[in-house]
Amino acid sequence: MPPLALSKFSQILIPMKPTRNSSSSTERPSSKKTVVSAASAEPNGKSAIRNSPSFTEPASSEKIVVSSVSAKRNGKSIASSATVMKPSAHASVATANPMNPVASSGLSSAHGEQVMLFRDVSLGPHEAEMRFRLIHLWEARNPNTKVLIGQKMLLIDEEGTVIQGFVPAGRVGTFELSAGSIYKLTNFFGSRSKYQYRVADHSATVSFSWNSSLSVLENPPVFFPVDRFRFHSYDEFRANCDSKGDLYDFVGHMKLVSGQTITDHIVLDEADISEKRHLCVHVQSLDGPVLKLYLWDQAASEFCQKFKSYGGTPSVLLVTTVNPKHLGGTLAITSMSSSRVFMDSDVQPTKDYLEWLSSNAEIANRIAAEVVTKPEAVTLEELFAYIKQETSKVAWFECTATIDDVVRGSPWYYISCGGCNSKAFKGPTSLICNNKKCVKNEVTGVPQYLTKISVYDKSEQAAFVILGDAGKELSGKHAAELVATYYESNEGVGADHCVPIPQALLDTIGQTRKFIVKVSDHNLSGKIQTITVTKILPLATTVPATSEEPGASSGLGNSAGDRARKAAEMLESSEAKRCKSG
Repeated sequence: MPPLALSKFSQILIPMKPTRNSSSSTERPSSKKTVVSAASAEPNGKSAIRNSPSFTEPASSEKIVVSSVSAKRNGKSIASSATVMKPSAHASVATANPMNPVASSGLSSAHGEQVMLFRDVSLGPHEAEMRFRLIHLWEARNPNTKVLIGQKMLLIDEEGTVIQGFVPAGRVGTFELSAGSIYKLTNFFGSRSKYQYRVADHSATVSFSWNSSLSVLENPPVFFPVDRFRFHSYDEFRANCDSKGDLYDFVGHMKLVSGQTITDHIVLDEADISEKRHLCVHVQSLDGPVLKLYLWDQAASEFCQKFKSYGGTPSVLLVTTVNPKHLGGTLAITSMSSSRVFMDSDVQPTKDYLEWLSSNAEIANRIAAEVVTKPEAVTLEELFAYIKQETSKVAWFECTATIDDVVRGSPWYYISCGGCNSKAFKGPTSLICNNKKCVKNEVTGVPQYLTKISVYDKSEQAAFVILGDAGKELSGKHAAELVATYYESNEGVGADHCVPIPQALLDTIGQTRKFIVKVSDHNLSGKIQTITVTKILPLATTVPATSEEPGASSGLGNSAGDRARKAAEMLESSEAKRCKSG
């Protein structure tokens, strides 16, 4: 386990203390219970966590953090946080049965008013007043008909207890709800929470009824935590895969975004993401292998907005309420309609993770992101057989082939925008980026490989196109270096001169290499015959299987069609189906 425990990232965010009314001098009674028995009040009124060696942590590895508030003698309250684990038989944790209708009702007293706490919500109607912060709200629709079922919410009270709220479809719009606001509610119904896709530990849901009264709580007399996260490890996600049970949160660092290696110049194709309604991000946690995270609809849109908002490329990603399931034979996690997206400096857990990552850079480079999902090895004949199938989708394969020639008659490089690597063209006074989403005003041209080669194996011939870093892997030199060298040796040549194919590329003729190739939509539609090469390996190098998952394809069939069909199970794109969400 890495030196920084995962529980550091499981935190409640505490807001700034609100301004009190000068007339409110009544101290809050100290009858409020702290969740952890090891938290006690010191004589000076400050709350402390007793670091007793006899304190035993529960066996469960679920990490959460709750906030306790204690009263000082001057009437001001301070917030302290205590790390707690999921209760077990031997845990020294004070708990209450939230589903027992006859349980004693523990009420919070603030300014002389009695308030029901979430831990005391039971099944049935309630007339008591309840106070909470609205963390998040989202629409719940029928997954098949898309008919609105209601509005769901995530609520947190002053103790840091989280409960789910619900407004039936017929009452949606009746209440003015805004995430982050603090409310007081009277008259509600405690309904039983559904087992599937739960977003809170509490087994009851606060349902707004016909006589519910909701109003904003101005100048709250106590502090209300801003948020709470529940994190699961890789092993826990794998154990709960396809169970459709509780939805937990994930925090980790990004390896690939829509197939692109994390760099300072990633530009997201939002139009394509919007059309497909999802994007795939390869993520890695502190103590687990790389996972595929599929972000759908609103979560995908929120990801794009946050990703663009950072000056550089963000590293850390936190997604709430994700659903673990098998996709294409491997374990993946997918967002739900309740999911939220956070990055580097958005919340405390991402800040803590980023701080840890910056001092443990070797973890970020532990796995080669480009080969997280091992491409299936096929011959050129099998590759073409896959392309001809009507049911084929975008996929990556490994082909071992010999270079027959470097195609002449067309430029072997192009000038790219130094900001996003898109093609740049000449404007009236300077270069202009061809990518409308690129925000670079002044474009610096950088030569990039765009080299066509012909290859063959024992079964077939093919035309490959080498792009970007794959060209350096082939020739051993950057395209910019080769172009600069040519102009230095030919000073009288104009900028529009066609640079001949360099000897470094011609020397590769006759070499046998392993090519990682991508079958694109253009190949499947018949618009383009050339196959794009994304990575080139020496013949003696094998692609490491760094992210083997249960159920992954382990072999190929006898026919080319069977082998290609099984290879398609290794995809990271449209193989993922939209998961049903409530």
